[in-house]
Amino acid sequence: MKDKIIKKATDMFLKLGFKSVTMDDIAGEMCISKKTIYKYFSNKETLIEEGTEVVHQNIHRLMEEVISENHNAIAENFKMREMFKEMFKSFDQSPAYQLKKHYPEIYEKMMANEIEDCSRFFRMNIEKGISEGLYRKETDIEAAVKFYYTLIFSINENTMMEKDAYELEAKALEYHTRAIATPNGIAELQKQLQLHNL
Repeated sequence: MKDKIIKKATDMFLKLGFKSVTMDDIAGEMCISKKTIYKYFSNKETLIEEGTEVVHQNIHRLMEEVISENHNAIAENFKMREMFKEMFKSFDQSPAYQLKKHYPEIYEKMMANEIEDCSRFFRMNIEKGISEGLYRKETDIEAAVKFYYTLIFSINENTMMEKDAYELEAKALEYHTRAIATPNGIAELQKQLQLHNL
């Protein structure tokens, strides 16, 4: 029951907004009493916190799936972008923007986890690209990782509409890739941009 409540509540939070969905709404949607929800969650914040952790784990699992498909480093980044688009396509408002605005403490905690995961992924991606000859050997990996996640997270937490965030992320990905790509990498980037109509 607890997992069902987390799933339903998280879907509602992401679609309708963290602030506007009440415990009554969740209970009504699930045809259960509010008391049943409070049996598992002391308050709405706890429910949001556990829900964001589930979303975080899903993102982590999907990222691992994309990595296991073994694309070249540049194609892999575009695949990740597609995966996020699929995951958040039904949302008008950016979940990160809403969370930061209404529940800053939960947001900070979530971001600490996301930064750790994304830094690891970006680092692996850059190392892979260097070994494939798509990124320059002399790339300062740690600086490139930090620049990229700072850009991506800044877009997400400061852009209200998910659609706008998605478009800006495409520009950030191109910007990041051009900054570290070899001539072969630029050719692959152009191919991916055409493939994805960007």
